[in-house]
Amino acid sequence: MANRLTVDPASRGSRLDRWLADQLHDVSRARLQTLIDEGHVRVDGSVRKAAHKLRGGEVVDVEIPARPADDLEPEAMDLAIVYEDEHLIVVDKPAGMVVHPGAGQQRGTLAAAVLAHAPSVARVGGARRPGIVHRLDKDTSGLLVLAKTEAAYHGLVAQLAARTATRRYLAVVHGTMDRADGVVDAPIGRHPHDRVRMAIRPAGSGKRARTRFHVLERFPAFTYLELGLDTGRTHQIRVHMASLGHPVAGDAVYGGSRRRDLPVPLEGHALHAAGLRFVHPVTHEPNEFTSPLPSRIERLLIHLHNG
Repeated sequence: MANRLTVDPASRGSRLDRWLADQLHDVSRARLQTLIDEGHVRVDGSVRKAAHKLRGGEVVDVEIPARPADDLEPEAMDLAIVYEDEHLIVVDKPAGMVVHPGAGQQRGTLAAAVLAHAPSVARVGGARRPGIVHRLDKDTSGLLVLAKTEAAYHGLVAQLAARTATRRYLAVVHGTMDRADGVVDAPIGRHPHDRVRMAIRPAGSGKRARTRFHVLERFPAFTYLELGLDTGRTHQIRVHMASLGHPVAGDAVYGGSRRRDLPVPLEGHALHAAGLRFVHPVTHEPNEFTSPLPSRIERLLIHLHNG
């Protein structure tokens, strides 16, 4: 449902979120906050923050997507299970699989597959995201841990928030990087004109995001990297690498025209969650898991070696 509203001159100086609450009485304040954060509200065509001050006379477009049904349908699918016990499950997600239902895809998700495999996970976390404590993008492959009990869920969420759980990624990016090691410390937020994308934002406008990288191998037009996350923002590695002028190979969103400059076909993009380390939230035993490089990235590296 779409709404087009015009700000009256008397509302000059009002906050966007409060003004909207006065206009849309059938939409809760929490729902409006979510709509603003997710880029469904535009002021004169631009995405703004909730605290944006109105000047009067602007046109405000509000898109209110239909809410998905609360119940997630289990879907029996093959899962690459790396580890499982009564509290948690570690899976190796293939590229092309969405982690949980969203506006772009309702079926064929990892969440639905895990729900079919372990029905008790329905009682853990959100109804549409059962057991999910962190995510991978659709075209990123690799390791994910999901909670099967409330104790595991809260313990894993706490470790991710405290950054004591670590994730290691492997990627092939465009261009030859000069530095052997580096850190990108730049805030990330919703793109001001495209709600599907994230972007580097000015200080105070986005959430802090920090990515570490180490060069494993250089090629004439590509670089093979190992990366670590100190934060967990949406599309973080992809946005940070693109900001350096080295987008992830095959990235259709942040790679621009360079995404077509691939020597071999690539399903998804060349980003893989290869390592995961955390303390078991119930037994308190240290856990470390690794995932081998998938064939789509191996083929690319073989071609680069032989090229």
